[in-house]
This record gives sequence, C-alpha cells and structure tokens, in this order.
Amino acid sequence: MPNYSIPSEVFIRAAEQFPTPFHLYDEAGIRKTARAVRQAFSWCPDYMEYYAVKALPNPQILKILKEEGCGLDCSSETELLLAQRCGFSGEQIMFSANAMPPREFDLARSLGAYVNLDDVSDIDLLKEHGGIPETVCIRYNTGGSFSMHGNQIMGSPGDAKYGWTTDQLVPGLQKLKALGVRRFGIHAFLASNMTDPDYYPALSGILMSTAAELEKSAGLPCAFINLSGGIGIPYRPEVPPVDISYVGNGVRREYEKVFGAPQAGKPGIKTELGRYMTGPHGFVVTHAVHEKNTYKHYIGVDACAVQLIRPAMYGAYHEISVVGKENAPKTHLYDITGCLCENNDKFAIDRMLPEIHVGDLLVIHDAGAHAFAMGYQYNGRLRTAEVLRQEDGTFRLIRRAETPEDYFSTLIW
Repeated sequence: MPNYSIPSEVFIRAAEQFPTPFHLYDEAGIRKTARAVRQAFSWCPDYMEYYAVKALPNPQILKILKEEGCGLDCSSETELLLAQRCGFSGEQIMFSANAMPPREFDLARSLGAYVNLDDVSDIDLLKEHGGIPETVCIRYNTGGSFSMHGNQIMGSPGDAKYGWTTDQLVPGLQKLKALGVRRFGIHAFLASNMTDPDYYPALSGILMSTAAELEKSAGLPCAFINLSGGIGIPYRPEVPPVDISYVGNGVRREYEKVFGAPQAGKPGIKTELGRYMTGPHGFVVTHAVHEKNTYKHYIGVDACAVQLIRPAMYGAYHEISVVGKENAPKTHLYDITGCLCENNDKFAIDRMLPEIHVGDLLVIHDAGAHAFAMGYQYNGRLRTAEVLRQEDGTFRLIRRAETPEDYFSTLIW
C-alpha cells in the first residue's frame, strides 16, 4: 500500500530545498526491502538478487544496493557501462537482452557477466562476439498462457517476444555443450507486477522441474534457477503488499521437491526484481499550479508524464496524497493533470481527494521504479532532479534537473 510512513514534514522540507517537480527516494526503505529479500532466500547458499537496472538507473541507488549484496540485471550496452562504473563486475552482472547489437555481447563477456540468451540463434552470435563461457543462462518461454490454481490466467508467455520454445531447449543446450559449456542456468518471466505471493513458487516449480529434465536429456548440470522479476507492489491502497518471507519459503518447498535440501554445489537461485525493490520508496513531489472548472474539475500540477508516464501509457493507478491533508475527508472529484499537449497527460482521473488549492504540495506515490527511467522530452519538457533522502534524514541531490542546454546539446544547428 502507499508509503505513508514518511511524514508530511519530510516532503515539505525537501520542497523547500529543491524546486518541484522532483523525484524523491528513501534510502532507509530501499535498504530495508533489500535486506528482507536477501533474508527470504537466505536458505539457498548460492542466492543473489540482480536488481533490474531499467527500473531506476541512478548510480547512487545502484551503489546502495551493491552495499546490500545485490548484483545488477542489465539489458543494454549503456546499462553494462553503468554497472561497470558503479564497481560491479563478473558474476555480479546478469546480461539479459534481446535483438541486441553484437558488440553488447563483447562488452558483457569482457566484464565477465553471466549472459542470458534470449534466442537459440544467439549461440552463434555469442560464439563470434566474446566467446562461449562455461556457464550460460537460457531464457525459456513456456508458450500458451500461464495460470495458477488451474484456472486464473496470470500471463500469456506465448504472446511475448522473449525466450526459447520448449522444443529448442535440448538441441540448444547440446549445441552449447559441444562448444564448451559446462553448466546452464534457466530463466523465465511469465507475468508482470504480480501481487499474488504464490506466483514465484509456481514459476519456480516450472523452472526447477524443467531444469531437472534438461540435466538428464542434455547431459549438463544446472547452475542456477533465475526467477527473473514479476513480483509486484500494491499500487492501490486496498491491495495488501507481498509477504516476501512467504514467497521465499514457497520457493524453498518447490526446490526441495526437485533438488532436495539446499546446499553448496546444488543449483542456486537468482532473482531480478526491480519494481519490488525500489518502487514503494520513490515519490514524485509536485505543486498544484492551476485550477480549472469546465466539464470537469481539473487540478494542474507542475509535473507531467515526463516525470511519470505510467498513467498515460498504461492507465496505471498511482496513489496521490495532498501534503498536510492526508487525513482530511476526500470530498472533491478531480482530474490531476500535467502540462503536456496530450489529453492522456493525467495522473488521476475522477479521483476523490481532499480539497486542493493552488500552491498545495502533492505527492505521487510508488514512483521509485519505471518512473524517471521512462522519462522523455516531449514538448521540450525536461527531466527533473532526483533527490535521495539519506538514512540520517538529510537530502542529497543525486541527479540534477535537465536544462534547455541539455536538450539542445545533441542538435546539429
């Protein structure tokens, strides 16, 4: 549910120090979540969380997660370079990409990263660009629809562009074995933003049983099971948060069914969480700058979809609070809008909120993942600052706001 553990005074102080709009991240919350995830999978001697860089690609956040024992999941050359500059190397990096330029394989291999092959044709590409390592991960697409409890459809892997088909697994692994691979990892991403705590255990059961079959049929031992991402956060206040300890115990039960008691030398467990790790610990802080009454009652804020595109792109829900009025009755029906020349530039539609006046400070919650990272520059609106609320309560600028000169810097006049 939305993070109301941070008092109003924090947002007020931050807005006094930094001009709105800006993104604010809570270091203590990020560290707490990282430790909870690590504890939930501590039963596995070879466990690592590979934070999905695409969720929040800021070096100061990545360094915090490195201190908490996390690796990084990278999906491009730039993300690999970011990982390198933040001090990650070798098996601290998982490179998962599709339709990538060949030079990205070269870079991943030069860093010693695990490579997660999205397609069987990538075997030849990897052979020519960086070479075949002893351990390779393969991305598996089960096809069809993914359901739990026999009837609830959770995702449609068969419609996704990612991964190998079932029929490609054995021939592909045999080809890799002939090229020198000694162990394989297996990865799958079957559904997104799942708040059902049984999702990861269900996925792990599929991957573990598949891995055990592949060990026999392909003659290669399994190095690890990569559960990818997919654990979600409760954007709506009525949805309970995922109990990560329950999830970890559920994965352990599935593991023991297939591999027995976890111990060194047996397959490891990898996760690639992004949204779950940082999503609840980020906020867009913005002021109400305009009020309009026409066919609807609009409140315009100084943020726009440049800062958070999810509502415009997906119709996604983000909780909004009016600072100082968190406990006030929600008596007014508003659309909360930005300033882009696009009608979908709305953070909320027909949302009941306390009465808002121009000058009020608003906070858009759960913006710590896939928010700044998905920013853009439409209408010449510029990406704004990122601010870290440190554990001691002070604020630190971790990315400055863009200026018009940044916008013009790549133009050929």
